[in-house]
Amino acid sequence: MAPVPISNINIGHIDDVQELRRTKPKTVPQRFVRDMTERPTFQTSLSLPNTNMPVIDFSKLSKGSKEELLNELYKLSTACEEWGFFQVINHEIDLNLMENIEEMSKEFFMLPLEEKQKYPMAPGTVQGYGQAFVFSEDQKLDWCNMFALGIEPHYVRNPNLWPKKPERLSETIELYSRNIRKLCQNLLKYIALGLNLEEDVFEKMFGEVVQAIRMNYYPTCSRPDLVLGLSPHSDGSALTVLQQAKGSPVGLQILKDNTWVPIEPIPNALVINIGDTIEVLTNRKYKSVEHRAVAHEEKDRLSIVTFYAPNYEIELGPMQEFVDEKHPCKYRRYNHGEYSKHYVTNKLQGKRTLDFAKMEIIK
Repeated sequence: MAPVPISNINIGHIDDVQELRRTKPKTVPQRFVRDMTERPTFQTSLSLPNTNMPVIDFSKLSKGSKEELLNELYKLSTACEEWGFFQVINHEIDLNLMENIEEMSKEFFMLPLEEKQKYPMAPGTVQGYGQAFVFSEDQKLDWCNMFALGIEPHYVRNPNLWPKKPERLSETIELYSRNIRKLCQNLLKYIALGLNLEEDVFEKMFGEVVQAIRMNYYPTCSRPDLVLGLSPHSDGSALTVLQQAKGSPVGLQILKDNTWVPIEPIPNALVINIGDTIEVLTNRKYKSVEHRAVAHEEKDRLSIVTFYAPNYEIELGPMQEFVDEKHPCKYRRYNHGEYSKHYVTNKLQGKRTLDFAKMEIIK
């Protein structure tokens, strides 16, 4: 079943952060100011090394020699197991298409507020323009404007939310999403091979996949040390694909060894992360990783994120290949639609939403 809107939510007044920056550039309303324990520090945002994030050369997987394929599969499986994140270069997605969707996404966010508000994100939903995952009037808000759309299957789409301006944005989203979908299918094939599974195991298991796209715009902030661009969370997807717009500052941080590590995307690369679905299926051999976004004082940031997940009707649980005496089953079987509903109807709070599927507290 697909997630449905929740009625009777009182979320209070939500300031549009672009309008805040335009009209009150030095003001950070209290709803955006984080508790001391949540605030990013100068050291965690700027000073830690990020050189070790694995880089996967997709061309070696898709058309390399046997030796190159085996070496890259090993790098991929190591990246999934040790990081839960990796960057993909030579991914075969047209660079002009990537540039076009960046430019048009930026154009959309630069439209007058009244134009963007024609596509409102209703409380308890994750499609449209606004802020997602807000469920109370005292909840802290992210320093971010979002525009999100359901892509596949077609029944998840809300045609009223597909923008008429910029003129070619909708058709560009369609073309871009087809290309990203193909990349996800191929990456899951290679991830399966790295796990010594049949290469089409995930494609067969997932059925008609669910795919969504979200553009995140993070305006500059006079006090980036007080706010978060996006709250810490793991993704409910199988895979997530992030494209960061050229010229954007470092904003993505991942929780690695209990430390927030900033990630600087390689030019023209895509950042991939493992979602909760793969963590459950592999019984935590591969783990979804908490990540967040931080704001910047001098530069705005744009990212385009695709979520790729199983069909809502699919029943999921740890695969038998990953359960034995040394690795007891850590998750129950559940309906992915029920999990998705649980995910989008709770605020972003680390990996808390994955408690939905746990058999017991994992240490």
